[in-house]
Amino acid sequence: IMTESFLAPKIVIINTRAANVHSVDKALRKVGANPVITSDPEELASADAAVLPGVGASDAVMTALNSLRLTDPVKQFAASGRPLLCICIGLQVLFNSSEEGDLPGLGLVQGSVKLIPPGMKDKLGNKMKVPHIGWNEVHFTDGETERNPIFRGIPQGSHFYFVHSYRCVPDEQSEVAATANYGVEVCAAVVRRNVIGTQFHPEKSGSIGLQIYKNFFNLCFSTKNNENQPMAN
Repeated sequence: IMTESFLAPKIVIINTRAANVHSVDKALRKVGANPVITSDPEELASADAAVLPGVGASDAVMTALNSLRLTDPVKQFAASGRPLLCICIGLQVLFNSSEEGDLPGLGLVQGSVKLIPPGMKDKLGNKMKVPHIGWNEVHFTDGETERNPIFRGIPQGSHFYFVHSYRCVPDEQSEVAATANYGVEVCAAVVRRNVIGTQFHPEKSGSIGLQIYKNFFNLCFSTKNNENQPMAN
């Protein structure tokens, strides 16, 4: 008999010490996952899926990844095909470079991160503040059935919570999974094979954000159990 512990995926939340890992941990636990918060490269290597959350500045996250010797393990994890979910700054450090800092990013998604242009005006002529803070409507670039499983069942035009001053500009438009408008088009989500990034914070976005974590947990479950098919007796 297969035990549930065998089936349950090991999800690691990468603790760069520059992120609020606890709200991500809480959200994953709410949907039935049992994540491990760690800065240990070996724990990451043994995981079935990982989350790279972020708050703060890209150089702070890259400095932490470099000093914790996590930079190469994160790249190896991404190359392994296991699900990797990156949030906010976690998404931005996937890129080659950022106008916010001097350190190179992970280079897992080709492109750069640029400052949201200051001084833009909304439809009513009010000056739009940078950083972009608050709820914003998200538009998925693919229809329901073509989307990555993590975004299935999320209604088009759903609102998610954003906090950022910089926006990701992928070289490949096909890797943009969702957009939002903040005077300029903001890349709200990226998908590159098994690497998924959101500029918004699903863990701060109420029930619709929890749906993303639920979908991620289900994706981890199916990925793990496809790999570990029990042998027929």
